[in-house]
Amino acid sequence: MGVSAGCTAGVLEAPLVSFGREVCGDLAAGLRREWLVTNGLGGYASGTLAGVGTRRYHGLLVAALTPPAVRTVLVAGLDDWAIVGDTRFPLCSHEWASGALMPEGYRWLEAFELRGQLPVWTFALDELRLERRVWMAQESNTAYVSYRHARGSRAIALELRPLCTYRDFHTLTQGGWTPGLAVEPDAVTLTAWPGAQPYRLDLATGRFQSAPDWYWGFRRRAETERGLDDREDLFVPGVFFATLGPGQEQILVLSAGEPPAVEPDQALAVERARQEALLRRAGVEAAPRVIQQLVLAADQFLVKRQIGSGQSGRTIIAGYHWFGDWGRDTMISLPGLALATGRPEEAADVLDTYARYLSQGMLPNRFPDDGAEPEYNSVDATLWLFQAVRQYAVTGDRELIDRLIPLLRDVIEWHCRGTRHGIALDPADGLLRAGEDGYALTWMDARIDGKGCTARIGKPVEINALWHATLRTLAALLAERGDPAAARYTALAEQAAASFRARFWKPELGYLADVVDTPEGSDDVSLRPNQLLALSLPYPLLAPEQARAVLKTVGQHLLTSYGLRSLAPSDPRYHGAYGGSQRERDGAYHQGTAWTWLLGPYAEAYARVTGDRSTARSLLQPLAHHLCDAGLGTVSEILDGDPPHTPRGCIAQAWGVAEALRVWRALT
Repeated sequence: MGVSAGCTAGVLEAPLVSFGREVCGDLAAGLRREWLVTNGLGGYASGTLAGVGTRRYHGLLVAALTPPAVRTVLVAGLDDWAIVGDTRFPLCSHEWASGALMPEGYRWLEAFELRGQLPVWTFALDELRLERRVWMAQESNTAYVSYRHARGSRAIALELRPLCTYRDFHTLTQGGWTPGLAVEPDAVTLTAWPGAQPYRLDLATGRFQSAPDWYWGFRRRAETERGLDDREDLFVPGVFFATLGPGQEQILVLSAGEPPAVEPDQALAVERARQEALLRRAGVEAAPRVIQQLVLAADQFLVKRQIGSGQSGRTIIAGYHWFGDWGRDTMISLPGLALATGRPEEAADVLDTYARYLSQGMLPNRFPDDGAEPEYNSVDATLWLFQAVRQYAVTGDRELIDRLIPLLRDVIEWHCRGTRHGIALDPADGLLRAGEDGYALTWMDARIDGKGCTARIGKPVEINALWHATLRTLAALLAERGDPAAARYTALAEQAAASFRARFWKPELGYLADVVDTPEGSDDVSLRPNQLLALSLPYPLLAPEQARAVLKTVGQHLLTSYGLRSLAPSDPRYHGAYGGSQRERDGAYHQGTAWTWLLGPYAEAYARVTGDRSTARSLLQPLAHHLCDAGLGTVSEILDGDPPHTPRGCIAQAWGVAEALRVWRALT
């Protein structure tokens, strides 16, 4: 990606993501593409371009009641209609349990744009044009839906029926219960049951008419495809009525808790100004629009975490819709999301927050969605912490680094003597071993019936590349401070490096083993992308000819347009398509499925091994097309290993966005 001329708000004025009727009028194309807006708390609004709610996770107000956890769907959508004279135009589209799709509001959709991270629909109502926008207030569980009369002289009447519920976002609602309603002339407050968080729906210049009713049998087709329950009932408290004259706007405000102090008619300007400021802060005013778009996408993952009574820190949501904050994903993503976007103070806050949770030399792997105690079942999350600290140190914040160094030393000592799940240094060769039955401790962590699909017990290749880099990082930090303890960690690193080359390099294959010293007593030589870290991390482990051979083999067998396959297609265990039931998906997750985040290590390794930074940058170019598919304006979690590499999994994944930004910065 080269650098082109632009303005501060390039993607807000000239959107990268923009469609006409060729996509908007094609139902399949509209269902394939999903939009997302977030609030910095873990809450969000999201749906399909076509307006059909296809997932249990879709909704106009999904509130994080204990940020970033306890995400709760409050308003799943709208049944919204425009009336011009005697003609009713549907703006909504619903799919029902019978398979029927009605109404078909997408047929009146003339255009869709993503202006920054602000979705805008334009409906053609004969000669009139109506624009609908959705956005959220930052650090507030408040969403806005605006309707603007954009062209024509006749008035447009609106009828808006909110589709309400109160459920964990992993579940679906079965109807028949009666929420409490507090009705006002232009608003209604719903309380699902005593003790539930009330939420208010307000159309300030409109009129609300109470008419409680249940709409039965919505179908969520994405859940059908995933082999899960797919039927939902939604509660309608009544109808909002409003009229738009030429150029006028009406804004429906959906809010759980205290709404922001700003007036609704100023809320869009506030959010737009915030996004413009993010672009300026990142220094991407003249960057390609794809980079500007990625900078705004990065913002969606940086959120607050409640860490005690009246206390909060910062964390990173691993992916939307269903992931929470994971230690591994956070540390991999931190440099790209915060440092590459000019937000070092937020990077510091994330590091401080996670340091609170270190236990027996380990970072939490996952914070459960229900706010329960964190889980410590990852071997690499803590090792990635050292790489995040190493990159943060470039900011010159010695105070934070000095505060973290004792904790980092404690981490290594725990690993040397052994911690949870068989994670321990093997004194015979200086390599790190990990794993026990029932766990999958590396990033390849899918499990079926309590057994890891890719358990990789033994000494995994990327874990030991990270272990070597961990030792080198701490040694360098201590040496900068004149601490003689640096010599011990340097010696451990040199032992690990010598053993790494001796144990992992397979000259007869031209690449590195994936795991050595497996429980079976053999080496696993599956061709996987994990070995890339031996090339991409900043401390060399391989001889130049070995590095070239690894890069060539990985490129030939694993590289795709948007990421790297997790297993070579020649392997009999290879799955080229990701889909089906939960069991089928878990079985394919790391057995050929392509991962977008791995494009970062591959591009970095390519530049380091070949010296060709221009070609390395070009590896990111296809992302410009990907941002117009699946999760609009962001990067998907995974893709099918087989062409055409259809996007799968989460529509927005933190490390996919982060690695693209980090490597673009490094190579530019």
